[in-house]
Amino acid sequence: MKIIRYPNTTDRSLKPWSSADELLLEQVLGQNISEKKIITYNDRFGYLNCQLHQSDVLSVISYKSQEKAHKINRENNGLMLDDSHFVNPLSSIDEKFDIVLMKIPKSVNLFELYLAQIVTCIKDDTVVYCSFMTRHFTKRLLVISNKYFEVVEQSLAKKKARLLILKKKKELKVNELINKLSLGDGQILNQYYGVFSAKEIDQATQFFINNLHIEENTKEVLDLAAGNGVIAYTIQKQLPNCKIHLIDDFYLAVESAKLNLKGENIYFYHNDILKEIEENSIDLVVCNPPFHFEYETNIEVSLRLFKEVSYCLKQGGKFQMVANRHINYGPHLERVFNKVVKVMHNEKFEIYKCIK
Repeated sequence: MKIIRYPNTTDRSLKPWSSADELLLEQVLGQNISEKKIITYNDRFGYLNCQLHQSDVLSVISYKSQEKAHKINRENNGLMLDDSHFVNPLSSIDEKFDIVLMKIPKSVNLFELYLAQIVTCIKDDTVVYCSFMTRHFTKRLLVISNKYFEVVEQSLAKKKARLLILKKKKELKVNELINKLSLGDGQILNQYYGVFSAKEIDQATQFFINNLHIEENTKEVLDLAAGNGVIAYTIQKQLPNCKIHLIDDFYLAVESAKLNLKGENIYFYHNDILKEIEENSIDLVVCNPPFHFEYETNIEVSLRLFKEVSYCLKQGGKFQMVANRHINYGPHLERVFNKVVKVMHNEKFEIYKCIK
């Protein structure tokens, strides 16, 4: 079976699955699973979904790019799939599952949010298999697991991967898993567990907000990779009548932004591309571009988005972004935009203004 990454990458070291995924698969292949219901979490490119195609599998999808990867790999291997096989991590799930397979995410908060959903949709004797690479282990995983399950076991390592095996769910009332971030002056932002920077506004975004210049005649803004919407929130405070679009690949980020921004002139998109944004329609795009994906570092996604930003901007429109200084986005931006200026920097971050 051929499994590929989406988005594609030129980095040959980045694979579409790991030994942690293989270890999960081993737990079920020896069982009679034809009549069992299986639910998967953090199956990033659909490796498990495709390998278990003869079973009744439901995939919890957190990223739009993840959903696309599942569909691409199912299609490439001649397998049928419809959207009824997908749910999001905030969904209420009516079914009861026999087996749960999860590749543990980097965010321990997201791990807890997944467990909070899992205990609502499993049987009393359901076993939850959670895999991870041994170098990524943290004791916090055990603390969270013991909060939701009576039995928490660890497997031996195999190919540098291990399992947490969770049994006997606890009966507990799970509160909505939302972090609150203070902006000062009594302003509070809400975000679901798992969204980037759980305790405070990250330093790069804060530096960007402190030095963001918004022209008064700005009519339409796009907040790209919007996260909890803090940049758009700041712009809305300055220009309440401005039309603002927020887009993010991560479902929980989009839903968090919806908690923080209200109004008829606010538009939300759960997507990894900008196809829903009209060509030549945007006055200003703002962004703190992603380059960490779980434990991977990859700027290819950002470079692709820069090209799409140029497509959406009006002629003379501006793209303002913040970035870590060591990445050196400058040469990449100069290939896309007519004018690129580094308008501000400190010892860690730099702000670029690009003009179409």
